[in-house]
Amino acid sequence: MATKGHNEVKESLREMTRIFRPSDPKKFVKEYVRKYHIMGGYEEELTLVVEHEMGKLNSSAS
Repeated sequence: MATKGHNEVKESLREMTRIFRPSDPKKFVKEYVRKYHIMGGYEEELTLVVEHEMGKLNSSAS
């Protein structure tokens, strides 16, 4: 995945996380990868992005 495209995918995933607030980050990333035809092998990294964003959302809600 190209750097520019990779950053766009991460930012898109962050925005989708803020909107949908998934309860299961792994399932959310799996569906995202399938729906938007993201190349395989990035699920772990993208799951970390979702988990980090969820942590930020949870800490700001407290």
